[in-house]
Parts: sequence; structure tokens; C-alpha cells
Amino acid sequence: MRGRRLRAALTPYALVFPGALWLAIFFVIPTVVMLSLSLQSGNVTDGYVFTWNWRSYVDGITTYSDQIVRSLVYGFLATVLELIIGFPVAYWIAFKGGRHKSVYLFLILLPFLVSFVLRTISWQFLLSDNGILLGPLKSIGLIPKDMHILATGAAVVCGLVYNFFPFMVLPIYAALERIDPRVLEAAQDLYASKFQTFLRVVFPLSLPGVFAGVLMTFVPATSDYVNATVLGGTGNTMIGNVIQNQFLINQDYPVASALSFTLMAILLIGIFIYARALGTEDVLEVAAR
Repeated sequence: MRGRRLRAALTPYALVFPGALWLAIFFVIPTVVMLSLSLQSGNVTDGYVFTWNWRSYVDGITTYSDQIVRSLVYGFLATVLELIIGFPVAYWIAFKGGRHKSVYLFLILLPFLVSFVLRTISWQFLLSDNGILLGPLKSIGLIPKDMHILATGAAVVCGLVYNFFPFMVLPIYAALERIDPRVLEAAQDLYASKFQTFLRVVFPLSLPGVFAGVLMTFVPATSDYVNATVLGGTGNTMIGNVIQNQFLINQDYPVASALSFTLMAILLIGIFIYARALGTEDVLEVAAR
């Protein structure tokens, strides 16, 4: 009897142990090592020594403040555009998709079967000056001949919206799918218009999905460096490009680590403010219902 109670008490910990071990090896330990490296002094040739060198943070922020701000702006614009585009798509699939919902969701996920880099490179052909998108418009005179989108911030934002689009649609769809149709019928019985039903019933009940979608989109979009490399010019580099160059090319590991932690801190502060503004308690209460 005592052995059975002991096994019952240890079972939850045994189930959590593999996941906890995975996080410890591949997240906690690398994070601690990178934090230590950001406070070290030295170089690749002579080695690094832990000296509580906070100068790396000051140098990183002052030197690359433009890239940090640009990353936040691009990530914010991409997130807003994905919410504007993705919410109607998720709404249509949830309420109008019928028996073909799985097909529509598969079509949204289908591009993910292709490499992230290849998906981004494909936008070079779409947005090139004489590509399949701008070429016909220029030939019929709808846009100027000298207009170009590649190597601009707009191209980077387009790439971010495209690559992280499912991260916005799927959480919102999951939240909308859980809405009981009887709630919508009750709103109509109370003489609510379709717009009032959406504003007072559908949208509040979808907030858990919106909350998750915004987080899952904003964080990777702000940290991304592939879209800026492939679609942006030299004047559109993001902080992810700087961190990559500092690690792999300049081999200035303390500055690269300091920039990584600076970006992480900014994102965590932004997430906290966003959660407080949206009201996570209310969101969790809605999700529980």
C-alpha cells in the first residue's frame, strides 16, 4: 500500500522529467552560458575571462539602436497586418468552412512543407522589378516604371507576414472553433445584429486565440534575420542580422550575447505590457468558459 502511494506521488514527476531535462539541456544551460559570456572580456585568440563587463551591453545598445528599433517596428507592423488578414480567414474557416475545414487548414500549412529560406527566396521573384507581380502592372501603366519593392522595408514586412501567417491563423481558429453556436443563436434571439454579435460575443470569446497569435507572431518576427537578408537591402538590417554577424563573422561573442539578452528583455517587457493591457485574467476566464 505504501509502495503504491509512493508510485502515485512520483508518477507526475516522472512524466515531467523528460521535458524538464530537455529544457535544461537545450534552453537553461545555453542561456546561462550566454549570459556569462555577455559579461566576459577578451577575444577569440587569447580567450575570455568573466569580469562583470557590462560595457558590452552599453556598446551594443548605443551602436545598434537603429537595428533594434527597426526590428520592433517591422515585427509590430507584421503582427498587425497578420491580425487584420488572419482573423477574417480564421473566422471564415471556423464558421463557413463546413466539412472542408481540414482542407483549408492544410492549405494554410502547405507552404511549411517547403524550407523557410526557399519560401522567402520565392518572394524575390514575386517582388522583383519585372517579376510576375510588378511586371504586368508596369506594362499597362498602373504603376511607374521605376517603382521597386525589393530592398525596402515593405518587402521585409511582406516576407514576415507571409512566413508567420499560420502562427496567427491557427490559434484564432482554435478559439473560434470552441464557441458554442447556441451562444450566437441566443444573441440573435435578443435582437443583436451580426455586427453586435461579432463585437460583443465572437471577438471577446476569441481573445485567447488573439493573445496567443500575437505572441507567436511578434516574437519570431522581431527576432528574424532571414527576411531582412533576402528581401531587404543594406539599410533594412534587423537586430537578428547584427547578432548573426557578431557571432559568426566578427566573433565578438560578448557583444553578440549582450544584444541577444537585450532583445530578450525588450520582448519580455513588451509581452508583459501587452498582457496587462489585454488583461490576461479576463482572457483566461473567457478561455475557461
